Amino acid sequence: MPNIPMTLPMTPSKSLTTSLPLWQLSAQDLAARIARREVTATQVTQSVLDRIDAVNPTYKALPEVLHAQALAAAQQADQAQAAGLALGALHGVPVTIKVNVDTAGRPTTDGIVAAQHNTAATDSPLVSALRKAGAIIVGRSNTPAFSLRWFTDNDLHGRTLNPFDATRTPGGSSGGAACAVATGMGPIAHGNDYGGSVRYPAWACGVVGLRTTVGRVPSYKATGPNRLISNQQMSVQGPLTRTVGDARLALKVMAEGSALDPQWVPAPLHYADSARPTQVALFKQHPYYAADASVVAALEQAAVWLQAAGYEVEEVEPPHFEEAATLWHHLVFNDMRRGGQPAIEKMGDASVQAAMRHYLSGVPVWDRDDYLEALTRRFNILRDWVVFLEKYPVLLMPNSWEKQFPLDDDTRSAERMVQMLRAQSPQLSTAMLGLPGLAVPTGVEQGLPVGVQLVTGRFREDRALAAGEVIERAANFSALGYLLALE
Repeated sequence: MPNIPMTLPMTPSKSLTTSLPLWQLSAQDLAARIARREVTATQVTQSVLDRIDAVNPTYKALPEVLHAQALAAAQQADQAQAAGLALGALHGVPVTIKVNVDTAGRPTTDGIVAAQHNTAATDSPLVSALRKAGAIIVGRSNTPAFSLRWFTDNDLHGRTLNPFDATRTPGGSSGGAACAVATGMGPIAHGNDYGGSVRYPAWACGVVGLRTTVGRVPSYKATGPNRLISNQQMSVQGPLTRTVGDARLALKVMAEGSALDPQWVPAPLHYADSARPTQVALFKQHPYYAADASVVAALEQAAVWLQAAGYEVEEVEPPHFEEAATLWHHLVFNDMRRGGQPAIEKMGDASVQAAMRHYLSGVPVWDRDDYLEALTRRFNILRDWVVFLEKYPVLLMPNSWEKQFPLDDDTRSAERMVQMLRAQSPQLSTAMLGLPGLAVPTGVEQGLPVGVQLVTGRFREDRALAAGEVIERAANFSALGYLLALE
């Protein structure tokens, strides 16, 4: 039996919940209390803004805090409720939006100095859906320049800290989102994931992060509508939250369709077998890379918890695992050579330029036929994964094989980048195939969060969420509770 990581209570009793400050409550709790008229949207929003003012200067998760706009929206929400209008699923609930997604009237900076005045005229579909559901946007979360690193730092907005250890990355590119959720700056944060940018920050900061299936949540950015082909195939939008239940609630809202994304699919969010225990493939050892002991221990413990809940767990490696991760690297960065590298060389900060050089080191230069052949291979690998996930509907594996990276490791050398890419293979392989994945925290080991990733078939986020709730209940861990105990 592995060592159980140190944990703190995750879900207070109802009597304790009613006495907690509003900013500590889950999105589900807040929406329910607002609907019952126990509190107002204005009170909730003010509580969260006060928390942001208290901790954001230290962690720098939110480069934009929308005090006036948020309070005005909250007052309108209260007026709508008083008038007896129908309430959305997130009525009065504070949320944050990443600075690389269009929010009307705000600059879509993507962490780039040259884009600081790139003001969006319209909301992206998911922002529109959040507003329609009654959510209150309290701030915009930080990202690395061009959202292209597993670190959250840029010359425009500065560095976001990992609230557990300032010498380690909070993850990227949704590091601001993860830090904000972990420290109480809103119960739901928007993120996006091209190669781990939701799951890695969630794991790094001890919160829940849901990478959705490509086509589940509409993606569109009027300020930058021309998406690279690899981005179309691999990048998604998704929530970061403190509980699995809040991730399910946020997904329900974010998944509202839009004609602006022709890939969007009106797939069900729930199936008859959603919560039914099933076969689980446990993948806990990299074929060519030594996993950190804390990573393996978290996986073994999660497997025990799932078995206790009726899941059948078998240790097995998914097909073509290392090849899939390598193919992500080669597809994305051959695409970047054409569509991203020139802009990074012109407008990027020194860190993203160094990271780009190291990403490209050793990547073969493909011609048209090479790229088309790689796309053919991608399809065949995906077929084998779909067959695999028919037999094992849930895949339990790490978010990373290493502990959270020391700051700026991606700028040090091409050799270190090779190690990092291997460490991140659980995120790259699944992103390459457009599959969903859920990061679930399980505790803290030696001062750093630990957790697991659950991968399922296309549009079966429901299975990951159900298994994630089993692990969440057993772990009984709260990043916010842990951090508050240290304050």
